[in-house]
Order: sequence, then C-alpha cells, then structure tokens
Amino acid sequence: MGRDFGPLLVAVGLLVVLAGVLAWNGWLSWFGHLPGDVRIDRENVRVYIPWVSMIVVSVVVSIVISLFRR
Repeated sequence: MGRDFGPLLVAVGLLVVLAGVLAWNGWLSWFGHLPGDVRIDRENVRVYIPWVSMIVVSVVVSIVISLFRR
C-alpha cells in the first residue's frame, strides 16, 4: 500500500458517514421505491428485488471512480 491509500480511505469513510446521515434523516427514503423495483407481498412470502435502485447505485459509483482515475 502506498501513501495515496490513506486519503482515499478517509474520503470513502466520509462518503459512508454522509450516506448514513442522509438515510437517518429520511433524505434517502425514495431509494428502493423507484419505478422498476419489484415487490411481491403475499401471505407468507415477501420478495423484494431493487433492480432500478441498484442500476442507479452502479451509475453513481462508476462516475465517482472515473473522477478519481483522472
């Protein structure tokens, strides 16, 4: 591990804390309820497949990674 790993680790930690604060305050309540997310509620079975939410996460992470590579 080089010297560049420390600041990157701190930045990732700060992003995780920011996401936690946003979720705690209810600012991320839309996440998981996007059109295209599959919910099946039956008497004994509950299935949840967040397709669109995970695509949004993938796009955001890809953009952040591409910004750090430059």
